[in-house]
Amino acid sequence: MKYLIVLAVVVVAIWVWRQNRREEAQERAAARPRAVPGPQAMLRCAHCGVHLPAADAVAGRQGSYCSETHRRLGET
Repeated sequence: MKYLIVLAVVVVAIWVWRQNRREEAQERAAARPRAVPGPQAMLRCAHCGVHLPAADAVAGRQGSYCSETHRRLGET
């Protein structure tokens, strides 16, 4: 009889452990980003030559620049 109780406790412990693992896996799957953003267009600074994403570039008359300071220096 005592072996039956020990077996029941072990089975319940394994069942609880597996339930917790499933919940953790579902939480991790929900926390992951759904889509990876695509590559960004890169531009070259007309003053210093550094490459930077187009979203961060400063537009000028003679091209794109990495900062407002380089835009002013490049256009003088």
